[in-house]
Amino acid sequence: MTKIKVANPIVELDGDEMTRIIWSFIKQQLILPYLDLDIKYFDLGIEKREETKDQITIDAANAIKEFNVGIKCATITPDEERVKEFNLSKMWKSPNGTLRNIIGGTVFREPIIMSNVPRYVQGWTKPIVIGRHAFGDQYKATDTVIKGRGKLTMTFVPENGETQQWEIYQYEGDGVAMAMYNTDESIYGFAHSSFQMALTKKWPLYLSTKNTILKAYDGRFKDIFEEVFQSTYKTEFDKNGMIYEHRLIDDMVASAMKWSGGFVWACKNYDGDVQSDTVAQGFGSLGLMTSVLVTPDGKTVEAEAAHGTVTRHFREHQKGKATSTNPIASIFAWTRGLQHRGKLDSNQALIDFCSILEQVCIETV
Repeated sequence: MTKIKVANPIVELDGDEMTRIIWSFIKQQLILPYLDLDIKYFDLGIEKREETKDQITIDAANAIKEFNVGIKCATITPDEERVKEFNLSKMWKSPNGTLRNIIGGTVFREPIIMSNVPRYVQGWTKPIVIGRHAFGDQYKATDTVIKGRGKLTMTFVPENGETQQWEIYQYEGDGVAMAMYNTDESIYGFAHSSFQMALTKKWPLYLSTKNTILKAYDGRFKDIFEEVFQSTYKTEFDKNGMIYEHRLIDDMVASAMKWSGGFVWACKNYDGDVQSDTVAQGFGSLGLMTSVLVTPDGKTVEAEAAHGTVTRHFREHQKGKATSTNPIASIFAWTRGLQHRGKLDSNQALIDFCSILEQVCIETV
């Protein structure tokens, strides 16, 4: 059998635990027998991240920027227990967060709908695409435990101009504090990615924030989206009979539950993290969710499974017991990444291969 020739490389990011085992099966049985493919391999397993002091994650992100396609296995984000388990020198940050902050762009998550998988939210008959702003906020915040009484202030030191200072809180005892940020450049990119995704799907777009409370911070998201819509996308939206709206996050959550689907939901970083899992479970399973990071220019893509490393099954596997783990989201990580490679290279045979593999998965289930 002649393999499909893939002209340009893809970047493979290996992972941890049960998903690492499944990942190898997928690569050896479903990808390499059919594709003549140059793979730039990075091992993002927790041991290798510890060994390289997380430099391998940074190197992988830069490789994705160079080659425009990354395909990632699920990885461990260490907590206190994992630090002890793997004897880590520090609690390394989420590799996904590091990748997103270097590559930039928006994470779009969409359910893989199968007619015989029961939906927990019966009214959802069409997919919901969650666009998660993949930069800053809590995921690059500086947080700390405060000990004792004292005053917390926030200071901005401009390169040119007077230092600005804000008084945050007067502590009368122990507590916690956090500072987080975002940038106009990143929010503009988020807006463009979101409007382009909506136009691709021909679905309405909703941005959700809590601008009634965070008037300056969330208000900036609202204002930039409105500016980008009016200046760049309104004509195209009107022509296609599409709408764009900003909604409060609590109102949007309630509306999403009663609507039938068929819309793109642009969320801030934390909201997107939470709501993408809500949507995945509502459609049936976290194991049936595609996750793709797309840069604002649409050129660079990093595809991954939207679930964890399936530790519970891995513990059984370590004991020599048989396990049955859903590989579909990991298969779709490969197909969505390779599909983008096919589009960039104008390789219709590769695009068709990806579509057929996805369809076979759905029909098998």
